[in-house]
Amino acid sequence: MKLILLQKVTNLGGLGDLVDVKPGYGRNFLVPQGKAVPATEANVAEFEAKRAEYEAKAQASHAGAQARAEKLEGASVTIGAHASTEGKLYGSVGPRDIAEAFTAAGLELSKSEVIMGEGAFRAVGQYDVTVKLHADVEATVKVIVEADA
Repeated sequence: MKLILLQKVTNLGGLGDLVDVKPGYGRNFLVPQGKAVPATEANVAEFEAKRAEYEAKAQASHAGAQARAEKLEGASVTIGAHASTEGKLYGSVGPRDIAEAFTAAGLELSKSEVIMGEGAFRAVGQYDVTVKLHADVEATVKVIVEADA
């Protein structure tokens, strides 16, 4: 399935690239999310006519993500969780918990932006978490998991 990318997609291409992807990925993810359109003659002509508009929108999105990354860089949040005396959590701390804690602290963050490579935290401690705000913009935040009193 041939598509025209309307924004940069990690590991696929940048704005305006003509890419060939599997039909399910295109139909079920890229097109509904507004990240791409089918590469028909009409869509190619329309994209070329609106290229400057798309580039300005992409630049604004990137600048917004950079500003958010500067606010988030080095920020930390403390999350209380039920834990045993050895420091093992009875549950786990996942992306949703981290996003909610940062949002409550006044730094807007969504669950899909939190990248946890090793999975959810299952022990008390201090962790570094990568936050991916844009295809090119990442920040590192500190999450401290403490046992509830």
